[in-house]
Amino acid sequence: MFERPNRPDETLTAAATTEVYAIHGAEPEVLAYAMAKYSRSALSMRESLLEISAQKAEQFLNTFYFQYGHRSIADLAHIPFAIERLSLLAAITLVDEQRWDGQARSTRYQDFRRSGCYTPELSGPRLAGYTAAVKALFSGYDNLTAHMLLALKTVVPRLGAMKPDAYERTLRARAFDAARYLLPLATNTSLGQIVNARTLESQVSRLLSSEMAEVREIGAKLRTAATEPAWNAQRAAFEELAVEGDVPQEATQEVLRDFLKPVKAAPTLVKYADRSEYLCSSRVELTAAARELMRDNLGREAPIYPAPLVDLLDDDEDMEVEIAASLLYEHCHYSYRQIRGAVMALSESRRNELLRLGAAHRGPHDELLRPFHAGHGFRFDILMDIGGFRDMHRHRRCTQLVQQFSDCHGYDEPVCPGQPTLAEAGLEEEYRAAMNAGFEAFRALRDSGEPGAAENARYLLPLGTRCRALFKMDFAEALYICELRSGPAGHFSYRRVAWEMYRTIAARHPALAAFFRIEDVYQPVDLLQR
Repeated sequence: MFERPNRPDETLTAAATTEVYAIHGAEPEVLAYAMAKYSRSALSMRESLLEISAQKAEQFLNTFYFQYGHRSIADLAHIPFAIERLSLLAAITLVDEQRWDGQARSTRYQDFRRSGCYTPELSGPRLAGYTAAVKALFSGYDNLTAHMLLALKTVVPRLGAMKPDAYERTLRARAFDAARYLLPLATNTSLGQIVNARTLESQVSRLLSSEMAEVREIGAKLRTAATEPAWNAQRAAFEELAVEGDVPQEATQEVLRDFLKPVKAAPTLVKYADRSEYLCSSRVELTAAARELMRDNLGREAPIYPAPLVDLLDDDEDMEVEIAASLLYEHCHYSYRQIRGAVMALSESRRNELLRLGAAHRGPHDELLRPFHAGHGFRFDILMDIGGFRDMHRHRRCTQLVQQFSDCHGYDEPVCPGQPTLAEAGLEEEYRAAMNAGFEAFRALRDSGEPGAAENARYLLPLGTRCRALFKMDFAEALYICELRSGPAGHFSYRRVAWEMYRTIAARHPALAAFFRIEDVYQPVDLLQR
């Protein structure tokens, strides 16, 4: 029997009250399927979720996601992860996604001396040297924290209304801000992320393509965590109640079986994520191309020219030049201007060869490399300490190209207006000795000739080491970063960067300067305000 169709007047006069309801308890892939059904079914979300089984969701995703390439479906499946006890170096690599939401442990509010460290596979003298270098940096971190706290207390008296524990906690955070410069990249941290399955798939593939063993291992564990039963908070809480006798034993088994079954977060959407030949082959060839391009007339490696903290690049260059220079930027340690100068000196045919090199190994499902994201109005070449870069790295509404960490740019010292300097605290010589020792240990391991030496040596670089990154964005994002990161409660490292970003924009575009709500970061701040 056919249902009687609505007459036009009935359809138009039917109740049209908007209904909004939150959804809880659906598995990520099932929920993604249910949402995707809106384009193919008149069912409500409630009706779709009641109709769908995990098996039907897998069949749908196998067809439309993998065969037809409707990758936006994976945007609908959001999955939370905890990644614990990984190095700071690996954490920076892991979060390097343009579509990423998460939080990591803060060097401001936690004592990272207790975190431990990552040790790569080394043997004999190399292992002993690595361990001694890490211990020395941690010792310097401890000493700098303690003595900077004492120095702060001598110049920042406690206000009468402020409780002693709040006073101690606030100044300790200021001391951690300075001491973090000595933390090695081997230091362990933990982070949580909530990402959609498409981001997870590209993240896993990127991690599995890394030159670093720790990062590849994390990529494999992420894939496993998405495809095997997830830790169930409700089940854990229920079992704890059962152990305490708050739930009848017979009810426990029934509820656990029917309502708290094991859930796999993304068994279908991530199962094919693997090492990317596109990323790996492109990295090798672009590194070789950068090395060949950046040589002088005698075939020697060109010197790295001095560069400012923030360089606002010209906005009138050809798109082809920008993409070619950007493709090489991540694979050397030169400034963008220096690379661009070399690229502009090439013939058009040679420059086009570089462009083709960036897409030569692209597979049918690979997105173009990040350097192809070109044409942004504001491009900042930034040279800052790794610790401050980690905070700037969180800004996702822009394109970031990050060079490998190295000792070639030297290191910064913690300087905050109104706060005792290292010299005033009697710590300057000790700080420089610790940083230089870390650099010496880095070079010794890097130049040892052991397999993976260049990658493993980076763990010994302290967070005070300068690194270079290219940030491309529109005006609204530039204003947002400048206003947010220049605030007096922020770390003095990235506050300086935000201020210089503002100054370069104001100098080039005076009419836009009036839109910034910003204060001079070089003015002393109230050290008891966080």
